[in-house]
Amino acid sequence: MTHVIHSLLETDLYKFTMWQTMLHRHPQTQAEYSFLCRNETVFPLAELLHEVEREIDHLCSLSFSLGELAYLKGLRFIKSDFVDFLRLFRFQREFISVSAEGQDLRIVASGPQVHVMGFEIFVLAIVNELYFRRFDQSAARTEGRRRLQHKIAQLRAFGDEPPRAHPFEVFDFGVRRRFSGDWHREVVATLKRELPQYFKGTSNVLLARDLDLVPIGTMAHEYLQSYQATGVRLRDHQKAALEDWVQEYRGDLGVALTDVVGMDAFLADFDLYFAKLFDGLRHDSGDPYVWGEKALAHYAKLRIDAHTKRLVFSDGLDVPAALALYRHYADRTQLGFGIGTNLSNDMGLTPLHIVMKLTLCNGQPVAKLSDSPGKTMCDDQTFLAYLRQVFNIVPV
Repeated sequence: MTHVIHSLLETDLYKFTMWQTMLHRHPQTQAEYSFLCRNETVFPLAELLHEVEREIDHLCSLSFSLGELAYLKGLRFIKSDFVDFLRLFRFQREFISVSAEGQDLRIVASGPQVHVMGFEIFVLAIVNELYFRRFDQSAARTEGRRRLQHKIAQLRAFGDEPPRAHPFEVFDFGVRRRFSGDWHREVVATLKRELPQYFKGTSNVLLARDLDLVPIGTMAHEYLQSYQATGVRLRDHQKAALEDWVQEYRGDLGVALTDVVGMDAFLADFDLYFAKLFDGLRHDSGDPYVWGEKALAHYAKLRIDAHTKRLVFSDGLDVPAALALYRHYADRTQLGFGIGTNLSNDMGLTPLHIVMKLTLCNGQPVAKLSDSPGKTMCDDQTFLAYLRQVFNIVPV
């Protein structure tokens, strides 16, 4: 069997951007990330135990090549000392454990955050590919190509609609739940070739390099969650995280994630200072229409022209949902649409709903209180209650 991961570039761009910030701002932070599957599977994931261990052993043997480092150094927001760190970097096998608990697969990465935060996307890609290798590959790819052509046809038909104030732009966000690495590459290459007017980039840094696409991404939940345990007041953790981001990137990578403690609590911290410094906001939970209207109302209240800002939608999107949101907002603000699973794993098979989330930081629990029920991942009910109290959040 060929290995799942062949390059340390084959991860989401935001892993590198968060990694650089934490290396510069909080290099001493200790963290723990835990794997969870949220849906039923055709066979127990525990059956993959030995294969997953083999793939993680292989992952820990990889290092960045000179060509990969040169590509990262060519991104204007990546700093030379971070590239020097990556030149020496290897994943340490002692920082990640894999075991079976009954029929469940348990994977925990624990250690210095700058040494364990990168495991997440690779672990998810490994588990996904090993799981789907047990299905009929030919039938799945045939169905996947049929569905991909249907998406392309939908977007071509959309091209007949009257133009709006702002263009439709879609990105691939599909690394973590893809059917396989080679299928992911085929999908992205096909979209670049067939829909250059709409398809504007990918979060997969390796594919961005190889296919001459724009790498897309800024920050994920783990970045803001980490600040719940870095020594600032819990009430101030979002403002501290956003301030460090501004200082690190000074105008680059200006899309902020809003749902670590919910949109209302985020907007309470996203004052005129941040609203002017950040280019836009990313939606990842809750009703996207409610979220978008709140964002536009916030900009209006601050007397900021929404046409100069961008709303990025990335929560479980497919093409029809993205187009519907575009029609609703395209005459009022700039937009972007990140589609993940529905691009990289729409094969007629039920995708895995797997995550590997930050659960502890510096020995303290951290949590996301998203705007969607069921997305919270924290076993410490006392901390969750305290977090809700601090931000005046009513449990859903």
